[in-house]
Amino acid sequence: MDNLCDALEKLKLTGSDYPSDKLDRYLDCLLQALGQNNVQSSEKILQSGILQVFASLLNSQTSCTAKIAHIIAEVAKNEQLRIPCVDAGLIPPLVQLLNCKDQEVLLQTGRALGNICYDSHTLQAQLINMGVIPTLVKLLGVHSQNTPLTEMCLVAFGNLAELESSKEQFASTNVADELVKLFKKQTEHEKKEMIFEVLAPLAENDAIKLQLVEAGLVECLLDIVHQTVSSDKDDDIAELKTASDLMVLLLLGDESMQKLFEGGKGSVFQRVLSWLPSHNHQLQLAGALAIANFARNDGNCIHMVDNGIVQKLIDLLDRHVEEGNVTVQHAALSALRNLAIPVVNKAKMLSAGVAEEVLKFLKSEMPPVQFKLLGTLRMLIDAQAEAAEQLGKNNKLVERLVEWCEAKDHAGVMGESNRLLSALIRHSKSKDVIRTIVESGGIKHLVTMATSEHVIMQNEALVALGLIAALELQTAECELESAKLVQVLHRLLSDERSAPEIKYNSMVLICAVMGSEPLHKEVQSLAFLDVVSKLRSHENKTVAQQASLTEQKLTVQS
Repeated sequence: MDNLCDALEKLKLTGSDYPSDKLDRYLDCLLQALGQNNVQSSEKILQSGILQVFASLLNSQTSCTAKIAHIIAEVAKNEQLRIPCVDAGLIPPLVQLLNCKDQEVLLQTGRALGNICYDSHTLQAQLINMGVIPTLVKLLGVHSQNTPLTEMCLVAFGNLAELESSKEQFASTNVADELVKLFKKQTEHEKKEMIFEVLAPLAENDAIKLQLVEAGLVECLLDIVHQTVSSDKDDDIAELKTASDLMVLLLLGDESMQKLFEGGKGSVFQRVLSWLPSHNHQLQLAGALAIANFARNDGNCIHMVDNGIVQKLIDLLDRHVEEGNVTVQHAALSALRNLAIPVVNKAKMLSAGVAEEVLKFLKSEMPPVQFKLLGTLRMLIDAQAEAAEQLGKNNKLVERLVEWCEAKDHAGVMGESNRLLSALIRHSKSKDVIRTIVESGGIKHLVTMATSEHVIMQNEALVALGLIAALELQTAECELESAKLVQVLHRLLSDERSAPEIKYNSMVLICAVMGSEPLHKEVQSLAFLDVVSKLRSHENKTVAQQASLTEQKLTVQS
């Protein structure tokens, strides 16, 4: 420790004026002390005030520059010494050193900057603003044979890529080409894993997704899947998961997805299809998620349904009905839901038995599966009267929907259950369906849905309640009364924030429920005439016209 104190004193007194051989010796002494007791030696270095001297030494590059950067890297391993390194003005000269040719200087400089900025988004953002990303990408390309330097670049990329502000800079470089090139050379699992850790955050950016696809990353990933799918080694299983997950991530970008779909003829799309019948759960999951991502526009959906994808997904789901894999169930249902969006696909999917397959998962207690199941059925019955009637008369389904309408811990499931309940009535316009829903206790949920914060849900509820009042008012009368429908309608009409379509459908519903004596009495007991007459001057003509008609009806029947 005495040697350290002596070296520090000499360095502080003389700085860059000292002969380089002696300077070199003193720096060696510091490195040795740091190697023996990093924390204590780092504290001594801080107290000595030598960090400011290092800043000036770095500005005038010498044969000792690599050792100075090495010392800073060691000192900055200590969390409490990182800010003093910043305060000493070390970051700007270190950033400048990234432009030098000496590989040892580059390595130690990268380590020093990485340690100083470790876990600090503020300092990492400062580095991004100083333009380190293009410099590091260039270094990776030039020094790809230097393993330590390459690894330093990868660690830096991994840290910087977590910041959203970095993505635009990365996208303006050839980082995708360099990473894919490097990836192709790797044989060791650890090295591939290191590159994967950089690729995953970068691939969250759509522009970089497309660049990675164009650079040939997908072919590399498919090769990994092929090589590891039959292995039971932990490393291979992990690599298979990482590769297939990254494949799915690349498909989240519209351009990258469309490029890989290639009109349904692409080799990548064909390979993904072969994952669905696999016995490997990870591949089944990735395959189903990939299909869900390909099914993000009508053209792709129509092509896939016409070419038999539905049966493949049904077969996959069939293998997971009894104690199945929840993530696979969720992914396959997601794919079916997306495929059911185009109008021309609905009837084809219904006749292929999708509704029957989906109903097998009604007993699931997993909210993510319940959510996708509900969404799939809702998409399937849109404008499909026969299917809506068939499902709406299914007591088990309706009872489960009523149960899920109360799933307050799972807002998504609760919302989708309400929407499906409403959809069954709206698309079937069937008295039998209404009776089934009344008997199962579903009316109160539709009334509650009319007060939702989402206008689309409010409207769906009001239209369904309007059909109930028009087709089966006497059957639903008691439930509508106990659910306080009339009070809800009064609130909706009185509320200035209610959308025009909500006001319109509320007035239509008021006119419809007047055919029920108890509901009519409730309408009379509340000041509906006052509220409705104000709406005659509403800026929306349809609302104003309905207000006039409603006022007449209220006046005649008062």
